[in-house]
Amino acid sequence: MSSPAPQPLAVDPVNPQKSRTGLNRLWHATGYSLQGLRAGWGEPAFRQEAKLALLAIPLSFWLGRSWVETALLAGSVLLVMIVELLNTGLEAAIDRIGPEWHDLSKRAKDMGSAAVLLSLILCAGIWCAALVQRWLP
Repeated sequence: MSSPAPQPLAVDPVNPQKSRTGLNRLWHATGYSLQGLRAGWGEPAFRQEAKLALLAIPLSFWLGRSWVETALLAGSVLLVMIVELLNTGLEAAIDRIGPEWHDLSKRAKDMGSAAVLLSLILCAGIWCAALVQRWLP
């Protein structure tokens, strides 16, 4: 007599978000994103950039002479905030691995910091070009 075929075990997903679909997934993903913004607010650099964005984004609507210029001005400010959040997430993931110094950890953190610096340089360049165009014909 043969034994019945084994039934596959029901496996609970490690991350319940992976099994959600449609609006339920969108609802939960939005909540996670808001939690990420709250966590970012706890970082002094992100807080400074967000406060600057509260001034710079409305100013971009005044300074920009077309929708493209306005989008570049506002978008460059948002890009700095995005890169800062990614850098903070990278640093948190590396710190989770362990507090000890490691060359690869330092390298990853340095590259994240360099990405923030490059986004700040890009933002400053766009804003300087717009200001020069506005006041120096």
